Amino acid sequence: MFTKALVSLIAAASALAAPTVYLCGDSTMAATGAADGATAGWGAYLSNYISLTVSNKAIAGRSARSYTREGRFTAVAALVQAGDYVVIEFGHNDGGSLTPTDNGRTDCPVGSAGYATTCSTTYNGVAETVLTYEAYYVNAANLFKAKGANVILSSPTVSNPWETGSFVYSTSRFVGYGTDAASATGQTFANHEIYTATLFKNAGATVTDSYFPNDHTHTSPAGANVVARAFVLALEATNSTLKSYITHD
Repeated sequence: MFTKALVSLIAAASALAAPTVYLCGDSTMAATGAADGATAGWGAYLSNYISLTVSNKAIAGRSARSYTREGRFTAVAALVQAGDYVVIEFGHNDGGSLTPTDNGRTDCPVGSAGYATTCSTTYNGVAETVLTYEAYYVNAANLFKAKGANVILSSPTVSNPWETGSFVYSTSRFVGYGTDAASATGQTFANHEIYTATLFKNAGATVTDSYFPNDHTHTSPAGANVVARAFVLALEATNSTLKSYITHD
């Protein structure tokens, strides 16, 4: 009886000590995808591949900029404990132009000041200084780093590379931005983009097309599971200690 109680106590202590993986991103990561009943984000399936608890804080329609402005990084930081992992992945909503109408998501393009370039805009009647994508990644990474968390900065998933009938893929600018942000903060960069593209290439046009029921961005649950696997493959190519919690790939 004593032995069983001791085992239970040890198991409970281990569970309490285990780190949590927090996910910050857009609809391609969010549990319900585009919230249309047909799509899902890869964050909902990450627990199929790792042994840790996953807390998915991704929100559809967000960019690195809007997630910052809405205080969502700060809200996640309030939950994070030392030793936890935070995965940050944006890009699908970060493009576009600030003029003539600011959609509240577009980042400032890199200018003569490099990643320190800023843009002035007014969104919803409020003046705002807009940063570059890399700067938002750096700020978020430093926020979590100060809490003792392990940050993984990830490139965004690819849109359907078979959309035209032929496989088309080229590296997005977000790969370079994310790589530089990770270097600037001493955190990990995971090239989720290339591994997603590779799995879709290997799957072929028919199968990959079936993963995109409504548009070229949002995946079905089956597709989201593939994208979650792609993240794990990208993770395995890094030095992140999160690799030790991978159950299979």
